[in-house]
Amino acid sequence: MPADRPARLGGGGCREILFILDPLDELKPWKDSSIAMMRALAQRGYRLWACTPQDLHWHAGIVGALVRELRLSDKPVAGHTLGTWYEAPTSGAPAERHGLQDFDAVLMRKDPPFDSEYLHTTHLLSAAQRAGARVFNDPAALRNHNEKLAITEFLQFIAPTLVTSNAQEILLFQSHHGEIVVKPLDGMGGSGIFRVRPGDPNTNVILETATLDGSRTVMAQKFLPQIAQGDKRVLLIGGKAVPFCLARIPKEGESRGNLAAGGTGRAQELSPRDREIAEALAPVLFERGLLLVGLDVIGECLTEINVTSPTCFVEIQEQTGFDVAAAFVDALEQRLEN
Repeated sequence: MPADRPARLGGGGCREILFILDPLDELKPWKDSSIAMMRALAQRGYRLWACTPQDLHWHAGIVGALVRELRLSDKPVAGHTLGTWYEAPTSGAPAERHGLQDFDAVLMRKDPPFDSEYLHTTHLLSAAQRAGARVFNDPAALRNHNEKLAITEFLQFIAPTLVTSNAQEILLFQSHHGEIVVKPLDGMGGSGIFRVRPGDPNTNVILETATLDGSRTVMAQKFLPQIAQGDKRVLLIGGKAVPFCLARIPKEGESRGNLAAGGTGRAQELSPRDREIAEALAPVLFERGLLLVGLDVIGECLTEINVTSPTCFVEIQEQTGFDVAAAFVDALEQRLEN
């Protein structure tokens, strides 16, 4: 036991869960899936802790963190209000120093971008695993599954796709497929996505911007008009598909369904094609250490595999009654027993 580990950690028969995520006051309590997870865990008697990636450190073979215990507030969330969903156990209590192996589970829920700092964090989490920490999703799997590029492993499910930094290659691809979408490999929430139509006089400027004049690799995909019916988020938990997805419908005049880009979420049952894709990928990704995955499906095509901090728990539960967070905790508990 590390000398600076308080005896109360792990005591009293309750399990300890550490969330690594963005600053707490930036989370949206009316829709955040991490908060939904916390509430489900708290209902089962877990003790909750939180830190950001900047709170991690490595010394003498141990990855530790400056962490704070969380108690969830009973106060109702008033509309879209930040910072009202938790309270510190003791007013002004300082952060505590703990080794990650001291927790029963560590949940990596930091949002993208997957930049160099995110990459460094996954390496620290791998070091923590070597010291005995249980980390979900597995940090090596996070590194190995770029949320855009991971679809290239599953050719049978994707739309025509090109990955390149060469604008001329993209123009040639467009000549074969007509209207296309160009997006960065490290974006989120619909940021940096361009829709390029044949004959658009701004095409060259768009491609110069997207590729940073040929210095940045991007993904180009054939435009799928089924986006009008929604960019569907299909959740995989513990190697199984959640029976409902969230179709994110673009707002008028927009071709991106992302909720962050103004899309509207509509929960619906999985279609036969959704289920086919989910059932093919779920056991493969689960075997690699991905406890929670969010597939993006437009029409009948897989477009992204989200592994960093998949969301849409709250919207699906509110509209269908299916308790996604409880299903996640069930899967987590099963993994902790193994």
